[in-house]
Amino acid sequence: MSPSTPSSSRSAAKPTHARGRALPTVAPASAPAVTNLDDARFRCVFPTCGGICCRNGRPAVEAAEAARIAEHLPRFLPRLRASARARIEREGFVTNRRKAGLPMLAVTDGWCVFHTDAGCALHAAGIEDGDTWRYKPWRCVAFPLDRAGDGRWYVRQHGVEDEAWDLFCLDPAEAPDAQPAATIAAELDFARELAPGGREAWRFAPPARGRARAPETPPGGER
Repeated sequence: MSPSTPSSSRSAAKPTHARGRALPTVAPASAPAVTNLDDARFRCVFPTCGGICCRNGRPAVEAAEAARIAEHLPRFLPRLRASARARIEREGFVTNRRKAGLPMLAVTDGWCVFHTDAGCALHAAGIEDGDTWRYKPWRCVAFPLDRAGDGRWYVRQHGVEDEAWDLFCLDPAEAPDAQPAATIAAELDFARELAPGGREAWRFAPPARGRARAPETPPGGER
C-alpha cells in the first residue's frame, strides 16, 4: 500500500507500505496461499494515519527495482523533501544496511527518502505513467503481506511470525471486522503477479547490462 491515495481506491492506486522483514528474493511460484487470511484483521486508514507505514520502514530493494529507480531518479528528485534530496545527491537512495542480502531504502528525518507531504513520490510517478507500481519496491506494494522463511505468505499481525513492528494497524484489535480477503484484495492480486510469467516478475530479473544501478552508500554514509 502507499500514502498517495485513500484506501477506498486501492485497486487503482494505494498507500505505500514499505516495511517489514525482508521477503525472499525469489518470485513466488504460484498464486499466494495466505496461511492466516481467515484469522487476520487489517484495514488501511490512510490518509488518517499520515502514512505512518513509510516511517522508518527501510524496505529491501531488488536489483532490478533499484536500477529502475536510479534510471528515473532525475524525475523524482524535484518532488522530494529538501533533506531527502540532499541525502540522495550526497550518498544515494540506498544504505549499506541490508536485508536478505539486499540494500534498503534510506531514511531522512525518520521517513523514507521518497516520502513527501503528498505521499510516495514513486507511487505518484507511477500513477502519472498509468502503471501505479512501476517504480515502487514490491515490499512496499505487498504490505501487509509478507513471506516466512519457508516461503509461506501471511498477513503481518502482532503475535504472528515474531512480528516486531509496533504499527497500530498490525494490531487485529484495531479493526476486528476487517477481513483481509476483502481489505487487501489489491495486495493479493499484486502478489499473484509476482509469480514467474506474471506482470511484476521483472523485479526478480538481473538488471540489463549497462543499465544504471542504485548508488551505494559511500564510507561514512548511513548504515
